[in-house]
Amino acid sequence: MDPELSQARENFIQGMSRISDFWGFPRAMGAIYGAIYLSPVPLSLNEIVEQVNVTKGAVSTHVRTLERLGMVHKHIRLGDRKDYYEAEADFWKIIKGVLREREQSEFDLALTTVNESLVILDEAYPTESDVDLAAFYRERMEGMERFFNTLDNIVATLLAFDEKRLNALLNLIGRMNGGRQN
Repeated sequence: MDPELSQARENFIQGMSRISDFWGFPRAMGAIYGAIYLSPVPLSLNEIVEQVNVTKGAVSTHVRTLERLGMVHKHIRLGDRKDYYEAEADFWKIIKGVLREREQSEFDLALTTVNESLVILDEAYPTESDVDLAAFYRERMEGMERFFNTLDNIVATLLAFDEKRLNALLNLIGRMNGGRQN
């Protein structure tokens, strides 16, 4: 392979690793997706191991997660016992998969934590010197609860959009911003 092509590929895979880490996923998972994404043909687990220099067990675990998120798809070749993986290239599908996965667990956990904290606050009998602090806590916690409920509703709405409606919404937002992209 041409050295510049190899360098561009390696740089891309490292970038995917950093992006994965930013979004709270393991760096190796990002590198694996990057390697599969840049492969013109589906890759086996062994080929992925060679390309990203991660153990086969880790590759297998991360590929299953990528499958669950809809970022890679398994391909079976007749007469071959190995599974091969190809990257999803429709980024809207990827975003929806990641949001769906995160929305279910993270928002539920956040809302549960805030709700539990409000229940504890409701059961508290603050001393006269702590009444203002208890009111401050309630105001802040209720504000956080409203924020998480709103965010949860926004994500649920985005997940309900199909690609055409999403593009129409993004075009509208672009026009509202005077054509500027954020």
